[in-house]
Amino acid sequence: MRKLGKQEIEDIAVGAALLGTGGGGDPYIGKLMALQAIEEYGEITLLDVDEVPDDALVVPSAMMGAPTVMLEKAPSGEEATAAFKNLEDYLGKKIFATMPIEAGGVNSMVPLALAAKLGLPVVDVDGMGRAFPELQMVTFYLDGIAATPMVLADEKGNTSLLSTINNVWTERIARAATIEMGGSTMTAIYPMTGKNIKESGIRNILSLEEQIGKTIRLAKQNNVDPIKEVLNKANGFELFRGKVSDINRKTEAGFARGVATFEGINEYKGEKLELRFQNEHLIAQTEKRLLCVTPDLIAVLDAETGLPITTEGIRYGARCVVIGMPCHPKWRTEKGIEAVGPKYFGYEVGYVPVEELVKEGGIA
Repeated sequence: MRKLGKQEIEDIAVGAALLGTGGGGDPYIGKLMALQAIEEYGEITLLDVDEVPDDALVVPSAMMGAPTVMLEKAPSGEEATAAFKNLEDYLGKKIFATMPIEAGGVNSMVPLALAAKLGLPVVDVDGMGRAFPELQMVTFYLDGIAATPMVLADEKGNTSLLSTINNVWTERIARAATIEMGGSTMTAIYPMTGKNIKESGIRNILSLEEQIGKTIRLAKQNNVDPIKEVLNKANGFELFRGKVSDINRKTEAGFARGVATFEGINEYKGEKLELRFQNEHLIAQTEKRLLCVTPDLIAVLDAETGLPITTEGIRYGARCVVIGMPCHPKWRTEKGIEAVGPKYFGYEVGYVPVEELVKEGGIA
């Protein structure tokens, strides 16, 4: 157990944006929410998974919807509280702690802001080790844990309680409701026991985000290459360096979908990289080579500062470094690949671990 203050929040926000693989919501908005909550209510208690009693009720808090919507419709913070309180009333049991459902800009920050406001601890665990676009794409789903009962809340005061037959139906119904509620909602989802998160969660995710953010911050202070430092800390690989030559992005069916194109620079000159995303980056490939594909992580970093750039933040002319990182081993199982592999998203390529692709120089 330890306390999180303002500097820890700053670092976690940066690391979460990187592990969020372009998605998970605007890290700046999420950071402001968490910093304001600390200012008003004090520091946040962060618990290790093993400090949570097996029978304790733990409920993740998260934003659902297209990250692009948040550029015009920032959450007030009341939505997350309403969702949480409604679910607690329905369950008839006091919630012991909250946690992030994924690593992502706003979705690593929402639980922190909520915890500060409600005086609850946050558990250092999540269900992805990265960010994915759909509700069933969590390690809890792989282990048969139900997403519902679930509550969605919007900024107008609407709340919706869902109970579904399976987690895929949770995604379908909740996505439709979210679209009607303005394109983004706050949710209380996957109510679990301490035993559940010990068995199914990805541990120490907030600590890893903090370490990554701190690494980038110190690289700038010490005038060292932030890209190299990040690759060392995140066990990652440089895939491409280039300038954004085109960005085609649209909000569709509750997601931010699109393609970013990069013209190679330096040793990549003459090559063109195409990066496809659905909230999160899913596949990176040139005309001739597959460089990285879901469920492995793909992140876009500013070539000078090393700071991560979200899918909604990619701008024409920006000079970037695209990196790849191995996903958690849970996603490399047969069920994991079936749930979040390239074929689920409609890409006619097989999954190949990023370290193998890098070793082979990309697969034709």
